Amino acid sequence: MRITPRRLAIGMSLWIPNLFSGIRIRRFSDDWTHATVELHVNVFTRNYVKTAFGGSMSAMTDPYFFMLVMHQLGRDHVVWDTRGEIEFLKPGRGVLTAEFEVSKEKADEIRERARGGAKVLEWFETVITDRDGDVVAKVRREVYIREKKRVTASRS
Repeated sequence: MRITPRRLAIGMSLWIPNLFSGIRIRRFSDDWTHATVELHVNVFTRNYVKTAFGGSMSAMTDPYFFMLVMHQLGRDHVVWDTRGEIEFLKPGRGVLTAEFEVSKEKADEIRERARGGAKVLEWFETVITDRDGDVVAKVRREVYIREKKRVTASRS
């Protein structure tokens, strides 16, 4: 069974770590260039002062850039999330949203840079916003990309 953007969004929303962390994947675009993720701040996802727990905000941004890159590049590449940074700007309350974007042009550029087995480390940025559109946090994620050895070897 081929994974579709809709199936992945549903599956990721029902995945136990996301389900119990109040994280819902609203959608992956059909061309794998965009994802929308929400964090519902509730009794299980808030901190001592009743605002969004920082770990929950970090978790809501963890795999989505690497997944967008991975699905655009295909099975000939190794892609994984290597590190992240988050800057908290204001307390998060209610429903928080993060939008992830990796354009086709960016994916093509990364594919070219990774050709021949070169290691590529690429930073991506997004913001987490509240219902009013105010920025709650700025997030950066580093993604590792490399063409698989079997692909590189077959070109030799």
